[in-house]
Amino acid sequence: QVQLVESGGGLVQPGGSLRLSCATSGSIFSILGMGWYRQAPGQQRELVATVDSGSTTDYADSVKGRFTLSRDKNTVSLQMNSLKPDDTAVYYCNAVLRDRFGIRRDYWGQGTQVTVSS
Repeated sequence: QVQLVESGGGLVQPGGSLRLSCATSGSIFSILGMGWYRQAPGQQRELVATVDSGSTTDYADSVKGRFTLSRDKNTVSLQMNSLKPDDTAVYYCNAVLRDRFGIRRDYWGQGTQVTVSS
């Protein structure tokens, strides 16, 4: 069984910072990629930042220069600085895994609320 455990969400004022973390556990042969997505009310889920097995990162244009993604083994962290009200959303951890048979599987965390408001 594979599970993703998220932490770090909360309420912050504009210009503030938060750090999100996500840890994977269970029967995993290899981790192909990990990252964060977010979904605001009335919006579709969108990519925030991802990192692949070669440590290559990818960021949404809206967060470049403000957010930093890092990965250490089974854990990925998202440092969010200079937060804006438009960053308010439920943030979901994502992991793309490969099992021992070479099958790719997509897993999601339960979501953690980030609210940026004065």
